[in-house]
Amino acid sequence: MSIEFILDGRTVTAEPGQTIMEVARNNNINIPGLCGEKRISKTTSCFVCVVKDVKTGRFLPSCSAMPAPGQEIDASGADVIEMRRTALNLLLSEHNGDCEAPCTLACPAHAPVEEYVRAGRNGDFAEALKIIKKRIPLPMSIGRVCPRFCEKQCRRNIGGKPVAINEFKRLAADLYYDTYMEDIAPDTGKSVAIVGAGPAGLSAAYYLRLEGVNVTVFEAMEKAGGMTRYGIPEYRLPKKAILDRELAHFEKLGVKFEFGKKLGSNLSLDELKAKFDAVVIAIGCWKSSGIRCEGEELAVSGIDFLRNVALNDNVAPNPGKVIVVGGGNTAMDCLRTSVRLGSSDVNCFYRRTEAEMPAEKIEIEEAKEEGVNFHYLAAPVKLEKRNGKLVMTFRKMELGEPDASGRRKPVEIPGSDYEVEADTVIAAIGQKTEAPEGLPVNRFGYLEAANMGNKLYSAGDCLSGAATVVEAVATGRNAALEILHDILGREFEKESSINVSRGNWQELSADDLVVLRGDELSQDARQGLKLISLEERKTTFKETTFTMEKERVMQEGKRCIECSCTDKSSCKLRQYADEYGCDVNAFSGEKQLPSYDVRHPLIIQDRGKCIKCGVCVKICKEVVNKGLLSQKKRGFYTVIGTAFESGFPAACADCGECVNACPTGALGWRKKK
Repeated sequence: MSIEFILDGRTVTAEPGQTIMEVARNNNINIPGLCGEKRISKTTSCFVCVVKDVKTGRFLPSCSAMPAPGQEIDASGADVIEMRRTALNLLLSEHNGDCEAPCTLACPAHAPVEEYVRAGRNGDFAEALKIIKKRIPLPMSIGRVCPRFCEKQCRRNIGGKPVAINEFKRLAADLYYDTYMEDIAPDTGKSVAIVGAGPAGLSAAYYLRLEGVNVTVFEAMEKAGGMTRYGIPEYRLPKKAILDRELAHFEKLGVKFEFGKKLGSNLSLDELKAKFDAVVIAIGCWKSSGIRCEGEELAVSGIDFLRNVALNDNVAPNPGKVIVVGGGNTAMDCLRTSVRLGSSDVNCFYRRTEAEMPAEKIEIEEAKEEGVNFHYLAAPVKLEKRNGKLVMTFRKMELGEPDASGRRKPVEIPGSDYEVEADTVIAAIGQKTEAPEGLPVNRFGYLEAANMGNKLYSAGDCLSGAATVVEAVATGRNAALEILHDILGREFEKESSINVSRGNWQELSADDLVVLRGDELSQDARQGLKLISLEERKTTFKETTFTMEKERVMQEGKRCIECSCTDKSSCKLRQYADEYGCDVNAFSGEKQLPSYDVRHPLIIQDRGKCIKCGVCVKICKEVVNKGLLSQKKRGFYTVIGTAFESGFPAACADCGECVNACPTGALGWRKKK
């Protein structure tokens, strides 16, 4: 006999034997649940599916509770939501895993590193490029100039060197970029103007165009590329051989370009807003910061120096004795460019020590190899001209307490001034945005927000401050997604806010490195890049490194541990934790330590991820009729295991029912797909 009761204010009917969860789902009321499985007897372990009996105030697990006639159930109220959030937070407090690989989390563009490395390891570099371009529309350039955020967090750093991830991007792009062509969605009838043809503007144009939006890019210079063309030297990124090939692809996609157009000069913001459905401002940071000392106007800015060399096709006068003030990547580019222009006396002055220099270590090392002299703990005091020479006065410094950046603050040593003579002084200590009048800016002079309203969006360095190419393309993609939502109503998959992690490699030991892929994991040393001769590096603007050979890149791929969760794309715990706005740090305390069983040739058991729902135990017993798994110990220390800890025995049919039913990836396939 049917049972009538009230569910979220509606009178509904339940058939005999139906649970509240089943009735709710039949009435399009979604109740989350981690331990429910139609094929097994009720488990009632996770309590994520709770509902409230309005009359008694009791919370009930809807996966097992049967409705009573006239009962009133609240399945969506605020206190029910809070109770579910609490249940999920408690599960997260014990959950010990890696939702995503640390390399992907470290990448500003969140490129699916593990996936394209796997494709490369298998020799499918066309597929690798397809995966890469989901997040990185300039793989030829980024494969050469990326500071390798991903590699800095690679867990192969434990006791060795990281996987050479960047070489997968570079090789895949070099092999297939010219022949690769994306599918473009049908024309939407919408159009977007992008001001600035640097990495951020190009990225926004790329992702908008793929969705059928008509894009016109307005650029102040005579060619596209922004800092990749005018700020990164030829020896790091060849313009004709690489950048021009890469940019030609945008025209194949149907992106239109108009050059010699500068916002606030011969380009009107009001006219753009009137003509286009949205406008993206991606004008970069082209104003150099001064060196903040008397006579600073006698120095040339680092970005102006590099731009002038690029505009003259790397033909410029010998700068003579050179002083570069600064310790970032722009400073390294100025130093190494000066060497190639013929200077035999190139000097870098930096107010801290080498340990605090923000430049990439490889850039510093290669600059040293090319003959650059480094002078540390030196701050500029005055620059003047004497007898046709520039004279820079420096003051010696010592390191004090750490400042807001975490680096030890340089403190002046009184009476320690000294002078250095030079022919050219280059200031490379920072860059700013010159925002045209009418654009809202923050106190630092950068554009106020990614979405400024009134059809206006921003991306790249003008929003964030001077950053890397990969950071710029990430903000360009974000701008495109915002626009697609606003002008087309498109909903795109959001980045997961829940990312459980076992910690950075610096916090782990070699014992924590679990070999998920068994004997396939390479113990080889990292494959090294081949460089042109030192003499060529010092006297020409030839690209300094060669693209790694396919066979070597494939071999390098075997070094990847693949340390993301086997269930990251379908983990119910992660899905519901995101949906309910959970916090992985809401409750602190002891976590289950990682414990693996990799004895089965196909299945891996990762007990740190187990939430003790018992679904796998019942699936094996009640569905597969094997009964190979059982719960052991009690309370917090309960684990799922086999008799006598024998591992999955020969009796296991490899059916994968337990793997497919597991809601968190505690059971997974050893080989990821």
